Amino acid sequence: MKILVTGAAGFIGYHLSRRLLEENNTVVGIDSINGYYDISLKYGRLQELGIVPGQDTSIKYPGFSFYKIDISHLSQLSNVFKEHNFDYIIHLAAQAGVRYSLDNPQAYIESNIQGFINILELTRVHKPKHLIYASSSSVYGLNREMPFSTSHHTDHPVSLYAATKKSNEMMAHSYAHLFNIPTTGLRFFTVYGPWGRPDMAYFSFTKKIFEGQPIDVFNNGDLMRDFTYIDDIVDGIVKLLDVIPQPVNNHNSTEPDPAFSVAAPYRLYNIGNNKPVRLINFIEALEEAIGKKAVKNFKPMQPGDVYATFADISDLTTACGFMPATDIRSGLAKFVAWYKQFYKL
Repeated sequence: MKILVTGAAGFIGYHLSRRLLEENNTVVGIDSINGYYDISLKYGRLQELGIVPGQDTSIKYPGFSFYKIDISHLSQLSNVFKEHNFDYIIHLAAQAGVRYSLDNPQAYIESNIQGFINILELTRVHKPKHLIYASSSSVYGLNREMPFSTSHHTDHPVSLYAATKKSNEMMAHSYAHLFNIPTTGLRFFTVYGPWGRPDMAYFSFTKKIFEGQPIDVFNNGDLMRDFTYIDDIVDGIVKLLDVIPQPVNNHNSTEPDPAFSVAAPYRLYNIGNNKPVRLINFIEALEEAIGKKAVKNFKPMQPGDVYATFADISDLTTACGFMPATDIRSGLAKFVAWYKQFYKL
């Protein structure tokens, strides 16, 4: 299969590309390598995939090629689609981060809205078998019903980041309906693991604990997160490739379920661990993996944050057999081992 992975130098995109390549697929990766966080980490991921400076084809995986382009630039993206005939598109590229959106809203409009409409337009023209795209658990916003289900309505986002991801789901439905494009949106729940993002709490906590600096613990550690290990996330995406959504004929028109559509090949899934962990317990597991206690600076809740996330994954399990296999302690141990090796500690 020939598969386009946008955001291939990102955390999830790197792990997914490697898995697909190891299964002998042809993968075309796209990434803008923006400066949202340390680009040496992004280039490090690409080097792991065999991309060296000055080359756009892998020296490690014959089936991997890479383009450094911005998805908000339609002409650049269009050239890649014209050069390749993709069987599948996995769209992971986006401006991430809830807190960053408070100060840099334009970056989210350019990447998450303009970039996504470009992907949809080129999908309309070139007609791959399936478009899978990244949404986020943040779309649940002020919803307090637990666990979060894709059948719940998500009309009250509490950050611009969440609002753009909700917009992506609506945009995908309109294109699925108008042009019969099979689209699947995945609401990711707090993904962690080796080669992760430095802006994520577990990454910055690890850095500060090693350096003996205090860590900010919001809401006094009384937050719940459905931490999901990267290998489980990748496994779910790969299993969904050939689960092509179809219109659902028994759709209730008076109380429509937002997870699917009567008129379009459209589907939404949560992809999480289904076992939320209190932040303070997460920190304890991280201290155990590092072998050092954290200096904790307890703070109140942050603007744009939510108290808890908890994924109902029953529909994803039914669709493709998805079942997370990594508990928090073993996952953090793997992350800390990678961190020590990468930063030569």
